[in-house]
Amino acid sequence: MTERPVRIGVQIQPQHAEYRQIRDAVLRAEDMGVDVVFNWDHFYPLYGDPDGKHFECWTMLGAWAEQTERVELGALVTCNSYRNPDLLADMARTVDHISGGRLVLGIGAGWFERDYDRFGYEFGTAGSRIADLAAAMPRITRRLAAGNPAPTRDIPIMIGGGGERKTLRVVAEYADIWHSFGNVDVLTRKSAILDEHGTAVGRDTSKLVERSVAVDGDPAETGDALIAAGATLLTIGTSGPDYDLSTVKRWIDWRDARAAV
Repeated sequence: MTERPVRIGVQIQPQHAEYRQIRDAVLRAEDMGVDVVFNWDHFYPLYGDPDGKHFECWTMLGAWAEQTERVELGALVTCNSYRNPDLLADMARTVDHISGGRLVLGIGAGWFERDYDRFGYEFGTAGSRIADLAAAMPRITRRLAAGNPAPTRDIPIMIGGGGERKTLRVVAEYADIWHSFGNVDVLTRKSAILDEHGTAVGRDTSKLVERSVAVDGDPAETGDALIAAGATLLTIGTSGPDYDLSTVKRWIDWRDARAAV
């Protein structure tokens, strides 16, 4: 692995809250010192009251781009099924400019069947959704390259998912960041498989693809092991309406103490 700085993200889950509470949580997170603020791309809450309050991903990212000054921002992750790939790329280019070059384009194959059913998308199968993601990625990269004005930077592409045969192949081909799910052992095993795919497609993913993982709890218990396994972007999720950032603060303090050594 190349030496990367350890970064702390927070996923402000856009559920069970008024928008003013979401906006306040984003500002508090930026002031606290997080590196990246994420939302997610769903149409209904993932837990709690399934019909509770919820807001849409990309219109929110445009607002966050204006509201914030320093943090990177993006979806963890946007669903490839919900938007034409060329449209998604142009949305990303626009938010990139609004934010002054702070967008991370997180994307995944999709999985939440209720979103599909209620909004009229074809759910298909896990295999068909991954195939659609693989087909979308070259369209996204071509559209980003064709935009006028061009993006302010090479927008980092983060792909989420852990399917060892198909998803990690797409990650190896297109991602700058891979978001994984699971503990240290899972991260270690799948990271090695990602590098095998990287060899097959001619990319040194050990150097070119940052490892990202969801974290919780006490960083003293898991943080160093995750870093040793290659993860450098560590993200804590928090739900509305209160958006408790106390765990986020513990991880920020751990990051800063580690950097000071």
